[in-house]
Amino acid sequence: MIRSNEHYAGLSGSYLFAAVAAKVQAHKEKSRALPVISLGIGDVTQPLVPTVVSALHSAVEEMAQASSFRGYGPEQGYAFLREAVAAHDYRSRGIDIRAEDIFISDGSKCDVANIQELFSLSSRVAVTDPVYPVYVDSNAMAGRAGTWNGQRWSDLIYLPCTEENAFVPDFPAVVPDVIYLCYPNNPTGTVLSRDALTGWVDYARRHHALIIYDAAYEAFIHEDSDIPHSIFEIPGAEEVAMECRSFSKTAGFTGLRCAFTVIPSSVTVTGPDGNPVRLRDLWQRRQSTKFNGCAYIVQRAAEAVYSQQGLREIHAVIRSYMKNANRIRAGLESLGLSCWGGVDAPYIWAKTPHGMGSWEFFDRLLGQASLVCTPGAGFGPSGEGYVRFTAFGTDADTEEALGRMKGLSL
Repeated sequence: MIRSNEHYAGLSGSYLFAAVAAKVQAHKEKSRALPVISLGIGDVTQPLVPTVVSALHSAVEEMAQASSFRGYGPEQGYAFLREAVAAHDYRSRGIDIRAEDIFISDGSKCDVANIQELFSLSSRVAVTDPVYPVYVDSNAMAGRAGTWNGQRWSDLIYLPCTEENAFVPDFPAVVPDVIYLCYPNNPTGTVLSRDALTGWVDYARRHHALIIYDAAYEAFIHEDSDIPHSIFEIPGAEEVAMECRSFSKTAGFTGLRCAFTVIPSSVTVTGPDGNPVRLRDLWQRRQSTKFNGCAYIVQRAAEAVYSQQGLREIHAVIRSYMKNANRIRAGLESLGLSCWGGVDAPYIWAKTPHGMGSWEFFDRLLGQASLVCTPGAGFGPSGEGYVRFTAFGTDADTEEALGRMKGLSL
């Protein structure tokens, strides 16, 4: 008799954003007084920039000719894109990352979810709280999170990020084996200073832990900021960290799907015989078995992002999203809400008024103004009492949303 994976039984009924979507759909069916505007899910709204579109067309033409057609590509990604990533995202910042350290994939969500397959089920996992749900759920599905008590998992190590500690996680009392860090942070929009990130790298080196660093939003860091764009800017990180990045928000690839993970050859984990094993080799083995590579035409489109014209175009789009972020934060603060983020990240983290629950605030905003945010409680226990807004809407929708909020009694 076939049985289900028992660890799925402990998961909450649905993924956070699926739960939000269900509530929004129910509202649409009940009320059509105002069109729904979403400042909730972090999906982009601006189209692909012209240089990327041109590269896609060229690649499609290649695929239409027998002389240039390509079938299965290398699981680790085509050399042209890996070299472009190494040169523009790392060596240009003085970071010694090589093409062979880079793995092209179809999304950072996939990578941060799948990397846990490489670790023993006995490995202790630490996550910031609030947290991007995939880090938690993927470990729970594998059986590494313990049991769910309605608020948290028994075997996960939570690193609260709250107003009290300025959203900078403190070192835990129980030493973890694996540490998930996401900066600029989703959902809070906050960042780690160079000194704070150095502290975490030093901590991981002292305790022989691994940092999984999600830098999907690094392109939104303010140009004049001293905030690190990569964990590999920190000395010693090449021994204890891997980094995930994405073209989804940087270049509007949420529908194309392209990302990359960087694992230096010097990062090792302990094998079953007690000897060190290169993490990069394990990931290579996993990818070559379970992944057939990102599409050639998509990788050509990603390569075009790094051209001079491509960079000019995507930076203009990023600036427009950050203009929305600034407007949303200013608008929320004018209503008396305390806010964080929106400076070096496209997310604004707002404290709900009068001790209101995050789902209660979500329901009020949806019911009274047909506006969608994301309840903070869905990101973990420390997210209760907060909501997340995203800056990825259109200029017109952002302006309309702010106008509707001004008429609310919060």
